Amino acid sequence: MSDVGPTRDVFLPVAAQPSIDTLIEYAQDAEALGYNRAWLPETWGRDAVTVLTSIAERTERIGIGTSIANVYSRSPALIGQTAATLQEASDGRLRLGVGPSGPAVIEGWHGTDFERPLRQTRETIAIIRLVLSGDSVEYDGDIFQLSGLRLRCDPPDTLPGIDAAGMGPKSVELAGRFGDGWHALMLTKQGLRDRLEDLERGAELGGKSPDDLRVTLSLPCIALEDRERARQLARNHLAFYAAAMGTFYREALERQGYEDEAIEIASEWANGNQEASMAAVTDELLDDLGIAGTLEECRDRYAEWEEVDGVDAVSVSFPRGADPDEIDATMRALAPE
Repeated sequence: MSDVGPTRDVFLPVAAQPSIDTLIEYAQDAEALGYNRAWLPETWGRDAVTVLTSIAERTERIGIGTSIANVYSRSPALIGQTAATLQEASDGRLRLGVGPSGPAVIEGWHGTDFERPLRQTRETIAIIRLVLSGDSVEYDGDIFQLSGLRLRCDPPDTLPGIDAAGMGPKSVELAGRFGDGWHALMLTKQGLRDRLEDLERGAELGGKSPDDLRVTLSLPCIALEDRERARQLARNHLAFYAAAMGTFYREALERQGYEDEAIEIASEWANGNQEASMAAVTDELLDDLGIAGTLEECRDRYAEWEEVDGVDAVSVSFPRGADPDEIDATMRALAPE
């Protein structure tokens, strides 16, 4: 956790985009606007590796990163190989974000059992480090056993940082103990402060200083001249994640004092009442979890998130329903000064 002010990153859209070129153009614009890093999620659309490789080839300075590469659909050794390759392709600009994702993606899309997510993440990070070391990978874990092979190319001169994503206390503690940083999402300011305590505890268990960890917050943002359109997009996004993407997001809301709202959002969505589910996202909840409104008010409120002690990067994340023009407007409105 740095003593200097946080950087501004861009979390490229999780929703389907018109083309790979569209995503590359977002990254190029972000680079021109002074953003520090472009993070790319991976769900059931375009794969992150191909897109990040294309971005690396067509940009010069902006960092790239996965947020997140899940720890089930690729083997730990393959994630390590991929990290080494992307680090080479980007001339050292990669930061690797990993995490378990959730049952909706792992079971519903990949057809793999979502079992022991914390252990899966912990062992995956350990094996990635072994792969990137260039030494023979000898590992005897509860889930993975590897022996006898090493990376068949030179390891990176500069190792990419490995961050872990997490919302619950134990997953954040794991990021502090075994990772180089933490990816935070779906958190209020107070919820973020609470989880930072878990991160510090993990760092202590891992024998490291919390100051050596990088904390990146993915913040839902939509800044438009049409305030009501911005608010509606944000409501749809939060309702979808709280109701349709497994229990993790709903549980995160409940931990932060929004139990009644979380239950209503999920219940209405499950019953096919998406409008009622979105209506259950109150103004208070909406404003506690992100920023949505006019360009001027979003600039002011974004600055408030940057003031949370212990955050190293605030990443502009876009609602899933935002179109390219709305994404562009938001990126420009919140660009570093």
